[in-house]
Amino acid sequence: MKTDFTVGKITAKPGEMVSGFLDEGIPVTVVNGRGDGPVLALVAGNHGYEYPPILALQMLRARLTPKKLAGAVILVHAANMPSFLGRTVYFSPIDQKNLNRVYPGKKDGTVSDKIAYAITNEVIARCDYLLDLHCGDGNESLRPYNYQIVTSNEEMNGRIAALVTMCVIDHIVVDRGRPADPENSMYCSNTAITRGKPAVTVEAGFLGVPDEKSARLIVECCENVMRYLKIASGKAKSIRKPVYLDPAEVVTSPETGILYPKVKKDDMVKRGTTLAVITDFFGKKIAEVKAPVSGKILYIVATPPISKGQPIGCVGVVRK
Repeated sequence: MKTDFTVGKITAKPGEMVSGFLDEGIPVTVVNGRGDGPVLALVAGNHGYEYPPILALQMLRARLTPKKLAGAVILVHAANMPSFLGRTVYFSPIDQKNLNRVYPGKKDGTVSDKIAYAITNEVIARCDYLLDLHCGDGNESLRPYNYQIVTSNEEMNGRIAALVTMCVIDHIVVDRGRPADPENSMYCSNTAITRGKPAVTVEAGFLGVPDEKSARLIVECCENVMRYLKIASGKAKSIRKPVYLDPAEVVTSPETGILYPKVKKDDMVKRGTTLAVITDFFGKKIAEVKAPVSGKILYIVATPPISKGQPIGCVGVVRK
């Protein structure tokens, strides 16, 4: 017999949808279906300026009918409330940390540590599968793609590979560089994976723009995964012709100054193509940044400020 489902202090009876807050003011909706099934966690707003995922979960919540579902769905509407309300890119305005680099967090750390700790122990601990929903942050012009993490566990790799093909977006970055230590997992999706739960990071949207098209693409992704997991009725559709990007090279800035991008998202480039030019604050050219590999521009920083060591863009090598 189906039982109540609790996340933090939020309890939903079978066939109910209940919203509330976790510690650190994290807004969450718990959707408890009538039938038995897996638990899917959907996390938006690890980066608070990435608006399409946050808007997507607003849309999705309005579309869910708990009495027609099996299992449960946890919607984390905006994980990083300080960043969301402060309108900051990458970092918390309170502790200057990137939330999606401090998982699994600390109970007695700074605010970002505490948020990561709450999500790890209240959301990830309660789910069977997880989608970490992102877009290009306020400085990133990004084409849609997903991250498929590769681990040393072949059974887990198969489950992740199957899940990512249900995430609607056909471009898939094969990511072999995530930490294997569950106590230093760093990323939200990787925190789930290091705890035995298949997860995918979804990227859809650009420059933090709250565009409806990107939000609806994320909703479509979430609903298709719900059908795949038998949480929702209907037939899930697998990506017919996935485009695997393996590897994907992040290009960082050699200097601090003003950035002039010379390529656009989704462009195909050759190794050695100029991706961006950097000038000092008086207009003198101080660096020219070139593509380290031939491939597709997954994102390019499209706003002028740039600091040494920060990402300028990402080039994905299209697997033949």
